[in-house]
Amino acid sequence: MIELSETRKKIDAVDRQIVALFEERMRLGSDVAEYKRAVGKPILDKEREAEKIRTMQELATTDFNKKAVAELFHQLMSLSRKYQYTLIGEEKSDIEKQFEMVEQLPMEEKMNIVYQGVQGAYSEQCVCQYFGENVTRFHVEQFKDVMEVLERGEATYGVLPIENSFAGTVSGIYDLLTQYEDLCIVGEEIVKVEHALLGSEDATCDTIQDVYSHPQGIMQSQAYLEKHGFQAHEVSNTAKAAKMVASFHDKTKGAIASEKAGELYGLKIIEKSINTERENSTRFIILRKGRMYRKDAKKITISFSLPHETGSLYEILSNVIHNDLNMTRIESRPLENHPWKYRFFVDFVGNLMEPAVKNACTAIDKEAIDFKVLGNY
Repeated sequence: MIELSETRKKIDAVDRQIVALFEERMRLGSDVAEYKRAVGKPILDKEREAEKIRTMQELATTDFNKKAVAELFHQLMSLSRKYQYTLIGEEKSDIEKQFEMVEQLPMEEKMNIVYQGVQGAYSEQCVCQYFGENVTRFHVEQFKDVMEVLERGEATYGVLPIENSFAGTVSGIYDLLTQYEDLCIVGEEIVKVEHALLGSEDATCDTIQDVYSHPQGIMQSQAYLEKHGFQAHEVSNTAKAAKMVASFHDKTKGAIASEKAGELYGLKIIEKSINTERENSTRFIILRKGRMYRKDAKKITISFSLPHETGSLYEILSNVIHNDLNMTRIESRPLENHPWKYRFFVDFVGNLMEPAVKNACTAIDKEAIDFKVLGNY
């Protein structure tokens, strides 16, 4: 029987050789980086890398090893590109050149902010949290209207909800982000959600039969609704639901909205904190026309679609993993007129100036379809 200790000694010797060869390869990578900088060639040469992987695979003797060698060299070349970007330093990648880097977001003296809903909506609360109570703001009917207003230059910034900690993604927002090329995510804000049951002065839990709210508000308060047997009705905004119920003057009608909305529209707070999840919160994104990011930005959102091929998503996400980037969210949406094909949205921690981010984004741009950086914020 082979002694385990002897085998481990041999493995250790091989591993030391691997490290020495790896360091030699990285040193050669610095020569490559210098040449590419001198002649203006891009760091990523997709055809060269694909050819290299095929050549290395042919040297392996088993099917398992061929696949393993392909993965090994995919990561090795990703590390080499990352090192080359580090050496090149301050030079901008093609993707970074699409954006203007600023110390702080522009806060014009006469700027105005657009949000979806009506006064008292959680979206308005987000505006006040992010920009201050005294900022000029106005509301529109639909999420798409926010994008249209920004596109026409009629508002400086727009606010949209994108994700709730309990109910998940807010429907339709990701699709809108891909439809407006000139709009960019420049910030985000977390708003604590505390739903209340609101009604007319003579309404009680016993008199109410119908409750109105945004679909997210209904979803976030589902357990409460089921407990009391209320019939839920969807409207476009929680605050709009409060405004509607106030106009009914009917003790059988109630609204799920914030206490602030209840006060604004003269409704009685029948019961506080009715949402199922007590730590419920909604993440809002801040949008602006023109592609820019703050120097201290820490999160990036990208979108892309993929060839319908085995392992294509794995290959794309390996660019995030191999560059030590922390992916915090992935979402998929169906592609219009392409059944069972999807566009993906990925959030990860990073800044467009960082070599690892340049490396990952450049590689994804070359490998994916319809790649776009939606914002660095």
